[in-house]
Amino acid sequence: MIWTAGFRTAVISPYEQIQLSEPRGFADQTVRQVLHMAGGGERLRVRLTNRYGRGPLTVGAATVAAEHRQAALTFDGAERLTVAPGEEAVSDPVDLPVGPGTDLILSLYLLGETGLATYSHKPAETAHIVGGNHVTSVELPEAEQVEGRFFVSGIDVLTPDDTAIAVAFGDSWFEGVGSTIGANNRSVDFLNRRFKRGWVVNQGIAGNRLLRDEVGEHALARFDRDVLSIPGVTHVLVHFGINDLGLPGMSGEPPVTADALIEGFGALAQRAHGAGLKILAATIGPFAGAVYPGVSSPEGLAARREVNDWIRTTDTFDDVFDVARAVENPEAPDYIHPDLDAGDGMHLNDKGAQAMAEAVNLETLGL
Repeated sequence: MIWTAGFRTAVISPYEQIQLSEPRGFADQTVRQVLHMAGGGERLRVRLTNRYGRGPLTVGAATVAAEHRQAALTFDGAERLTVAPGEEAVSDPVDLPVGPGTDLILSLYLLGETGLATYSHKPAETAHIVGGNHVTSVELPEAEQVEGRFFVSGIDVLTPDDTAIAVAFGDSWFEGVGSTIGANNRSVDFLNRRFKRGWVVNQGIAGNRLLRDEVGEHALARFDRDVLSIPGVTHVLVHFGINDLGLPGMSGEPPVTADALIEGFGALAQRAHGAGLKILAATIGPFAGAVYPGVSSPEGLAARREVNDWIRTTDTFDDVFDVARAVENPEAPDYIHPDLDAGDGMHLNDKGAQAMAEAVNLETLGL
């Protein structure tokens, strides 16, 4: 048996210049969060993070609950925990069986002033926040609700040694922007519903780029931590490029060229193959209709087409899933199909997320 990732959520710093959601901190509050499990096991461990914190994080109490069972979390036998800035902590094992697709409920009572939280900013899930210690409360009446995940990076589960794990490594098209909040209709969720064995954990960050930091550390910088650190990982699926091409138009940075993206994709594939992983690359999705100022430009769209032609024909990757073709408007291929557009011209709705998942060849994954 091995401990591996049953759930992951990639985190970012609240101190970045480019912010797609409002960072926040907590003081004497309970934060309750839903973690949708990609895979399951008979026992679990919770991974808390203060990676980008500028002060200590004190957790006064914590519980996990699933399917009408609740268990207290301890850390080296203690219910109270302090996590130093830049550090992470793993709970003691909990005998709480969870299966794939289970919604695990994590409740954290945060003592004192936390400062701005290390967080996942667009997870398509709602956190519930209430004053005081309510980690054992069944309901949280009048709780504040906000999209986001705070101070958590994952759930480990105890599974057989031969469990196959893949990582969805990319941007908002994995994290779930545009899908119905709380419905678990991200592209990765649809993909997991297709599997008979093994699963894919979601390490998408909305706004994330292949080549440059913000939003989040860029792909080549976070690859070791968010992919290679997962025990038993065999495959990595990547979707990058939209933000490399679009964000410079919002932030006033120099544009990224097709050649630079191709070189970056090649470096990512080399890193994956060097670690013994198979890598599946998505073509870059269409974004001509993006409503965000400066994102959609003729230069960026031309670079997208050039990079996609390369992705479709190169032998750099073990397989390609052609997301662009799966979701484009056939009459205007630089645009998302109207039936699949979340409404902003840049993200997929639930139906679009399903189409993205169905573009993946399961035989390549072997799951």
